[in-house]
Amino acid sequence: MRHKVVIVLGACAALVLTGSAGAAALTYTSDDGRPIGTWQEAPGIARTPLAAVAEAPDAGTPGVDSSGRPSSPPGAAGPGTVAPGTLAPNAKSPAALPGTSHEVLPESATEVPGRQRVGEMLRVDRLLDYLTGGPRKETFSYPGASYVKLHFNRMAMLPGDYLTVSNPSGTESYRYDAPKVLQTGAADKWAMSVTGDTAVLEMHQAAGNALSSLLGTLGVRVDRVAKGFTRAQQQAQPESQLTAPGRSGREESVCGSDTSSDAACYRSADPVAYTKSKAIARLLINGTELCTGWRVGADNRMLTNNHCLTTSAEAYDTEVWFNYQCAQCGGYDVFQPTKVWGDKVLSTDHVLDYTLFTVGEFAAVQKFGYLVLDTARPVKGQELYVPQHPAGQPTKIAGSLGEKAGNCSVADPAYTGYAAGSDVSYYCDTEGGSSGSPVISRKTNKVIALHHFGGCPNSGVRADLLAAKLRAYL
Repeated sequence: MRHKVVIVLGACAALVLTGSAGAAALTYTSDDGRPIGTWQEAPGIARTPLAAVAEAPDAGTPGVDSSGRPSSPPGAAGPGTVAPGTLAPNAKSPAALPGTSHEVLPESATEVPGRQRVGEMLRVDRLLDYLTGGPRKETFSYPGASYVKLHFNRMAMLPGDYLTVSNPSGTESYRYDAPKVLQTGAADKWAMSVTGDTAVLEMHQAAGNALSSLLGTLGVRVDRVAKGFTRAQQQAQPESQLTAPGRSGREESVCGSDTSSDAACYRSADPVAYTKSKAIARLLINGTELCTGWRVGADNRMLTNNHCLTTSAEAYDTEVWFNYQCAQCGGYDVFQPTKVWGDKVLSTDHVLDYTLFTVGEFAAVQKFGYLVLDTARPVKGQELYVPQHPAGQPTKIAGSLGEKAGNCSVADPAYTGYAAGSDVSYYCDTEGGSSGSPVISRKTNKVIALHHFGGCPNSGVRADLLAAKLRAYL
């Protein structure tokens, strides 16, 4: 079902989202700079291990768990074998070898260190039905939330009918058509998130569906909502980015004062770095967790960390947000992101901590460009910059041009990560959510490392090793 979503984005209308006291209003803009929503500055934070499931104020059905589904060996589960829209597992065995499947645990009992937690799961009970004359529209509002994402445990509609999940003004809207063959059984499907603090669900009945009033088994039920944290909730999250083996895990990942800046600050001062930053994406995993990913090469290929996702089942339910950037340096307007779904894992490896995957609707994101792996060994002192989504924020770049580059350079070109000499170390500022970011050489504007560890020095897997490993796919 979810690959048949029709995306409608209004680029001209303005939307102001209001929040509760202390929750900042965000402003989302289209690429031409017209306002459409709000965002607040979030501090550097890291993921808490568990995706919290709390009772929403309007919950009516107790005992609904957020359960995982069996994961599959990397590359084995594509769109034809994975039930679309279902909740992917977030359990990984740290001792698992590349190419093997992982044990699946209930979401409430899993830990996936290295993912940034950016939201929480709420239990709700909202029904849109055909028989009782009940509502055909429901509004889910959580003041200050950065996004709202709905989960359906029932989606029984007559052929020709469809749902929309939109923001209040309709400038961001996703359409879900009923299957061609009537299905009345249980469902386990996630909708694409709506940016901002309010989502409006509406059922649309096709003309001529007179039988709908006679079929009491039909209807749509929302049982869970994932919502992005408010500013206060984000600030309460602890710092806990992955660190290299043998480190205490207490080291900071912002090395000294944080010198990273909004990508927009580079638009005129460093246009090459700004353009390259367009190729990165914010990965929303399991509805509440975050990593960074990026396009590698001209084809439909995305790269992130193995500790972010490993299976096609996980990729299939991961939202990939491109162009989630501030419109102005130091401002609060951010571009309306272009959202697509992850699709199939092509290759993954624990030791080199990478996952190569594809996305659906690839044509929608081609315009954002791509990055290239550097096949040459990095050298000490090589100046760097790192575009990333730290703490779930719009794109920031660590490492300024020229004399301000400071500590964002190669400290050790043969640093020990999961294997001796597998990494490059540097003191570029990173935070939770930066996992999977490209570390780029200022000299070549090619990627010299895939960021995965904090700890000052921070480190990433050498790109020359990744290029050799992935030659057949790129």
